[in-house]
Amino acid sequence: MALVTTKELLIDAQKNGYAVGAFNVENMEMVQAVIAAAEELKSPVIMQTTPSTLKYADADYFYANVATAARKASVPVVMHLDHGSSFELAMKAFRAGYTSIMIDGSHSPFEENIAITKSVVDACHAAGVPVEAELGKVGGKEDDLDGGAGGYTVPSEAAEFVERTGIDSLAPAIGTAHGVYKITPKLDVERLSEIRSLVSVPLVLHGTSGVPDEAVKECIRRGICKVNYATDLRIAFTGGVTEYLKENPTAIDPKKYNSLGREKVKEYVMSKMMVCGSNGKG
Repeated sequence: MALVTTKELLIDAQKNGYAVGAFNVENMEMVQAVIAAAEELKSPVIMQTTPSTLKYADADYFYANVATAARKASVPVVMHLDHGSSFELAMKAFRAGYTSIMIDGSHSPFEENIAITKSVVDACHAAGVPVEAELGKVGGKEDDLDGGAGGYTVPSEAAEFVERTGIDSLAPAIGTAHGVYKITPKLDVERLSEIRSLVSVPLVLHGTSGVPDEAVKECIRRGICKVNYATDLRIAFTGGVTEYLKENPTAIDPKKYNSLGREKVKEYVMSKMMVCGSNGKG
């Protein structure tokens, strides 16, 4: 089927108490792996790229990969820009055909975050494309994204932010971080519940790679409708490639070692779809 937007998917997830997994993809094999997992579990799925991924290859390349996979799939597939770092990049992804856009103004002061977010919302909503934004800072470092020590979302500010920007989903900062955790994160789930009580739009959990599955499930019970995974997909893919090359040191065919990386990513994605409870919802 053709690519869909996140709007209906996340509203259904919110209504029925599950979350949709959002998986960062870096190449064709990772796209294939995520689609294969979604098909096997009959799960809706969101595929996404970060600004640094779009520096490596243009948005058109990644859009073409995902759009082709979606056309061959029987489950709903979204193409999402993760952590859009500027209005210009958001519009580049929008023009390429992305069906969901995140603008991340969380590094800016509150009023500036509102202004840039509202500008992206106005442009995207004119074409029916939903927008995600972040308030507070999800800490850690991944690619060119550096959240530093992070900063928790103030619930009352979340309500004002949603009201004034018109966003379709909100990524609050509740203690997760991007990249590899040095210690198990402690999430402020009470803060999450308070934010949920004050805003009506679906909520998004960022920095989930390495967060214990039970903690993710608790966040879903408290209102999270979209769960982002990035670092662990890279680890899974690289692990598969490394394993193959260790056993076959003279291998020169990328199809051989990439296929094992693809298999490892599929296994990982399937496990996280089960955690999200999206299996059978596609």
